[in-house]
Amino acid sequence: MAGAITDDRPSAAEGRQGRPLIVTEDVELLDDLLRLCAAAGARPEVHHGVPEGRGRWETAPLVLVGNDAARRLRGAARRRGVVLVGKDQDDSGVWQRAVEIGADHVLMLPDGEQWLVDRIADVAEGVGRPALTVGVVGGRGGAGASTLACALAVTSARQGTRTLLVDADPLGGGLDVLLGGESADGLRWPAFAASRGRVGGGALEESLPEVHALRVLSWDRGDAVAIPPQAVRAVLAAGRRRGGAVVVDLPRRIDEGVAETLAQLDMGLLVVPAELRAVAAASRVASAFGMVLRDLRVAVRGPYAPGLDDHEVARLLRLPLAGEVPTEAGLSDGGSPPGAPRGPLARFCEGFWERAAARGEAA
Repeated sequence: MAGAITDDRPSAAEGRQGRPLIVTEDVELLDDLLRLCAAAGARPEVHHGVPEGRGRWETAPLVLVGNDAARRLRGAARRRGVVLVGKDQDDSGVWQRAVEIGADHVLMLPDGEQWLVDRIADVAEGVGRPALTVGVVGGRGGAGASTLACALAVTSARQGTRTLLVDADPLGGGLDVLLGGESADGLRWPAFAASRGRVGGGALEESLPEVHALRVLSWDRGDAVAIPPQAVRAVLAAGRRRGGAVVVDLPRRIDEGVAETLAQLDMGLLVVPAELRAVAAASRVASAFGMVLRDLRVAVRGPYAPGLDDHEVARLLRLPLAGEVPTEAGLSDGGSPPGAPRGPLARFCEGFWERAAARGEAA
């Protein structure tokens, strides 16, 4: 059981990363809280009452108060981020004690364990603004969606942004290969097939291969492994919590796992060659993805068929135009990665991120 008490008081610790504070003398409850902190990747401080250290009570990002300790905190300064934790579901006085100490929430174990682990993990990770998350999908096979996804990620990382590139297409050639990082140490998708609940954002980042200053989650060279939708949701949510930018290379079909990915995207880019057959194929992809994505835009790639330009392609697909994706030489012969500095593709990507950032700040 978990309940909320509305409280609009400001907190000196709101939004700050740090160690949670546990206040209790109940040994059994303390064991439970320490176990939950360990599961969330946090190292708490433990006290029997209000800490004597100057300002620690006010600045701790989260305070977990055992029901046994509530009476000892009646004179403490009021603040946000206080959770009163108990284990007696029939304790009718718990709400009164919560009001007396100014608690934001009342939580009973074991029912509220997952909620509390998530809250502690937010503190441990210093959660702030989620990553700007962009999905790239081809209007037809060979449209260049994977190349654009890699270029966007490489450009973002070069600009100093924490960047995660996710390969959501198990039947593709592997984005790590496209970036020249197939031998880089780190985990691939099959390692996360059993993920459930919450995945630590920091642990995820550290476990993935690092290529061109960005992290890549791709597929290994083994047999195809089905990744359950809940694992896709947990992994992508962990990547977004770290902030920065997440770029996802999408397949052209929608299954349950892809639907979980689409639900977390801020924007989708549909890459369409400027050919009539490609536009016809892309219209079916746009129809399917447009039902799920809030913001789907078209990125047009030349050369252009007679009578077509980027604006005409966007008009035919009834989608906003993200721009014209330039071609770049040297990508298929083991040269520089997509989005190499000073190249035409890099300039397109730089402009895209600049517009996307401005749009996010205005939202």
